[in-house]
Amino acid sequence: MNKIEMKTPLVEMDGDEMTRILWTMIKDELLLPFVDLKTEYYDLGLEKRNETNDQITVDAANATKKYGVAVKCATITPNAARMEEYDLKEMWKSPNGTIRAILDGTVFRAPIVVKGIEPCVKNWKKPITLARHAYGDVYKNTEMVIPGPGKVELVYTAEDGTETRTLVHNFTGAGVAQGMHNLDNSIESFARSCFNFALDTKQDLWFATKDTISKKYDHRFKDIFQEVFEKDFKEKFEQAGITYFYTLIDDAVARVMKAEGGFIWACKNYDGDVMSDMVSSAFGSLAMMTSVLVSPHGYYEYEAAHGTVQRHYYKHLKGEETSTNSVATIFAWTGALRKRGEMDGIAELSAFADKLEAATLAVIEGGKMTKDLALITSIENPTVLNSRDFILAIREELEKNL
Repeated sequence: MNKIEMKTPLVEMDGDEMTRILWTMIKDELLLPFVDLKTEYYDLGLEKRNETNDQITVDAANATKKYGVAVKCATITPNAARMEEYDLKEMWKSPNGTIRAILDGTVFRAPIVVKGIEPCVKNWKKPITLARHAYGDVYKNTEMVIPGPGKVELVYTAEDGTETRTLVHNFTGAGVAQGMHNLDNSIESFARSCFNFALDTKQDLWFATKDTISKKYDHRFKDIFQEVFEKDFKEKFEQAGITYFYTLIDDAVARVMKAEGGFIWACKNYDGDVMSDMVSSAFGSLAMMTSVLVSPHGYYEYEAAHGTVQRHYYKHLKGEETSTNSVATIFAWTGALRKRGEMDGIAELSAFADKLEAATLAVIEGGKMTKDLALITSIENPTVLNSRDFILAIREELEKNL
């Protein structure tokens, strides 16, 4: 068969460890035989980030601005142990945090629902979509180890040189301190993205922070959301028959656990990071969740919402067999290819993405799956496949569909 032609490249961001291995398998078996794949390639593996002083991450984000659509593999955010393991020059920041800061926008994460994998939370009947703010907070923080007694202050110096100071803490001994920030225009973009996504998908929108404790920082989010809603979206929501409401994050968690699903839960950056993992795990697996960064400027970045599967990678290095779930990484590719097809008017490319997703779900529903799903499926006597054989089974199903 003739390969599907592409006009504009995708920005391809390679990653680390086991997901990097899967990345190559997916391209070789599920994409390159069927699509004349055009990408602008950036290696965001930790060694290359270290070698380029993380400039390659910035370059990849700027390329996404140029081409409009990116697909990203999972990457390591280094800690002290990784510093030693990879002999790093410094503890580089989260590449996702860097990319999101440059692109702005909102990350929408939704579980991939498949027959035979029932949610742990019995009353969840419909997917819960997490809308995660993609700028600032702890991901753009400044940190300091406090060696001994002294005071830490927040200092704002206005353009005219006047200073405003607030005491953080009078230290009587050693400790740590952290400074975070956000921007009104980014919070407003986040709010508008959430409201528009709710209207597009006809789903209720919940937003939650901890404004009772964070009376200025979190309260700023609450106020901006309310202002944007009242001004531009209240009537549209009423016409669409959907609702928006704000609640505290702890109340939201309690409500989510008792809900049926079928709504959007908007969270600040860190809350969204944690809660999307909770939701995806409860729906079946961390490897069963789509993730897309939608920028108000028209940029889209698709990625898997999970980590680099370090434990499986170490097994792989020893030559041992792994059964690693590649579904979220496959869906990152399909999301990017579908969007590229939509933006370039290539219906064939978008249709291919649909068929690849359908083939992936059909393999699981047919009883063939990776070990993580086999442990929780309601399908009797599932066949557990290793990492490569699962991808090969999808290819076989895909070829039937094509």
